[in-house]
Amino acid sequence: QVRLVESGGGLVQPGGSLRLSCVRSGWIGGLISMGWYRQAPGKERESVARITSGGTTNYADSVKDRFTISRDIAKNTVYLQMDSLKPEDTAVYYCNLESVRGNYWGSGTLVTVSS
Repeated sequence: QVRLVESGGGLVQPGGSLRLSCVRSGWIGGLISMGWYRQAPGKERESVARITSGGTTNYADSVKDRFTISRDIAKNTVYLQMDSLKPEDTAVYYCNLESVRGNYWGSGTLVTVSS
């Protein structure tokens, strides 16, 4: 059974930084990509950043130059480094994995940006 477990969320002041982690367990067959989504109160879930099996990354325009997605293949972990955080980044952040076997989600970690 595939599991994705996020960690690293919390309360941070505007301009601050956080690093989210997502650890994968279970057999997935072939990996296509992993990524981060977020959902703010009253809003739809949106894609934040993605990294493909080949290492190609892409970002939402709203987080470009502030967020960085990376991975440690040996640790089955993907990270999201978030810098220069803004109040509008407040949301539950979800880890997503797309594989040949299906699409998987973590349960989310809350990020609150507030003074």
